[in-house]
Amino acid sequence: MTAHLTDPEEVADRIIAATDGRIVLGLPLGLGKSPHVANALFERARRDPAIRLRIFTALTLEPPALHSDLERRFLEPVFERTMGGYPEFAYAAAQRASELPPNVEVNEFFFQAGSRLGTPEAQRSYISANYTHAVRYLLDQGVNVIAQIVARRGDRFSLSCNSDMTLDLLREREAGKADFLLIGQVNDELPFMTGPADLSADAFAMMLDSAETRFPLFGPPKQPVSPAQHAIGVHVASLVRDGGSLQIGIGEIGDAVAHALILRQQRPDRFRAAIEGLLVAGQVRPPVERSAFDAGLYAPTEMLVDGFVALIREGIVKREVEGAVLHGGFFVGPRAFYAALRDMDEATRGRIHMREISYVNALYGDEQAKRAARVDARFVNSAMMVTLLGATISDALEDGRVVSGVGGQYNFVAQALELEGARSIITLPATRLHEGTLRSNIVWRYGHETIPRHLRDVVVTEYGVADLRGMSDERVVQRLIAIADSRFQHELLDSARAAGKIGPDWRIPPEWENNLPERIGKTLPRADFPAYPFGTDFTPVEQRLLPALQYLAESAGSPGTLVSLAARGLAAVPTAAEEEALSRMGLATPEGLRDRTYRRLVLGALRETD
Repeated sequence: MTAHLTDPEEVADRIIAATDGRIVLGLPLGLGKSPHVANALFERARRDPAIRLRIFTALTLEPPALHSDLERRFLEPVFERTMGGYPEFAYAAAQRASELPPNVEVNEFFFQAGSRLGTPEAQRSYISANYTHAVRYLLDQGVNVIAQIVARRGDRFSLSCNSDMTLDLLREREAGKADFLLIGQVNDELPFMTGPADLSADAFAMMLDSAETRFPLFGPPKQPVSPAQHAIGVHVASLVRDGGSLQIGIGEIGDAVAHALILRQQRPDRFRAAIEGLLVAGQVRPPVERSAFDAGLYAPTEMLVDGFVALIREGIVKREVEGAVLHGGFFVGPRAFYAALRDMDEATRGRIHMREISYVNALYGDEQAKRAARVDARFVNSAMMVTLLGATISDALEDGRVVSGVGGQYNFVAQALELEGARSIITLPATRLHEGTLRSNIVWRYGHETIPRHLRDVVVTEYGVADLRGMSDERVVQRLIAIADSRFQHELLDSARAAGKIGPDWRIPPEWENNLPERIGKTLPRADFPAYPFGTDFTPVEQRLLPALQYLAESAGSPGTLVSLAARGLAAVPTAAEEEALSRMGLATPEGLRDRTYRRLVLGALRETD
């Protein structure tokens, strides 16, 4: 019988009694963790060294660290609106402070991007794992408790945001290969997802539910989509076949892809103008897809993102497989996204099924049916860098420090190479600013790689599409130079030539040497490619401030730029809109030299980015 409890301490008491104080706690990736159960167990272990607590999880959600006074002025009110009230995980705070007690170990296989770069203890205890293999590792560790939040409907409970590993673990328990307590914590802000995620109460040993343990969900605000990211979205949308399948991930490039697909459906003339303006002569890529979606798409996607809700609403994702147009493993997104799922009519939401990650990310288990369903699949995923020989860097730095994790990227690449008509599409902006210096994201070599070059397939930057599958090293080099930023093309060519990977007489075609941001900006009008295609939690004044503050942050390593901005701000008479922005930053009536300097810098940056 399920024990319905209101006190997390009583839940902890029962867990400790059932496990003799030897607890291997599995917490779902991302949003699905039960904070009150995790914190109660951590506190008990902190006070009692006889208890042994091992936590295995991924993607502990926290507001990003703020590193400057300007960041705090801008982001603290935003974070309060979008993440306020979400409980802090005690194990994460202790780990960041290097204060984990010796009887507690925390292993994560995926970090919130960049959040643990400066946390040696987290880096040492990180476990590198493909998403579909993480269940196996958890079983090997002897998991005996799973604790996650659930949605409630009468006497039924939905795993909702995190069916991913829990359904796989329940299947192992039913087969007698695992023995664990499943603990649920009710959260009424979760949408009730039907299908495989819908469980009866008897699947749970305990259910925690009280007014004191309710909390708002973590809802990071949407960031603006840049012209470069929109260009990547257009290129990717031109690779998607009607009647096919689609996986996309979270973030601005995922938003850009979804927006471009909707543009292709609703305003095909605008889409055609965009893709034709972005195409460059001589680049070798798969055929350009321009037609509207008649048969529609099916989405076997690791992550359900809000872009998919828009694609379903627009009738683009509509091809049914086993009663669903989308099979997802987990979701996390803005609070408006959770509300959209909750408010969706039952019939539409019933066509979205949250499934076990082994179903979504792999072909084994009813492989014939999966192959039949995942026709012309396009698995879209982002990377940090790509080497000129086609290896992908997505999870860690050259020195081994982990930025995020492998997640499902290997699974996407493997499926694409195993399914007829499928392609793996790795996306990345051609450049990035690092400590004020512009760097290429296509590099000759790197000391770490996530996906080896023998699995190379399609790579997309804002400057084009490189089809690398089955190509010789020389052709791979040529095709990646074709989509690199022109400010780095000759340096890349010199490296390849020095290694003997390209003929001594080969030259970069002139038509490839205009891979510059100005060309992208001219090709994609903001009226058709807005910064927030699916809305945002940023207010209008914050939307004006954000690019200015980003420009300031990117200029931090350039004293000359900062001096120029301050001079421009000193000479400017603020407009009413600029005064509103300065007021939002607490700089309407500056006091002291620091605030006056901030006011000049912010005003100068507003003028620069207007």
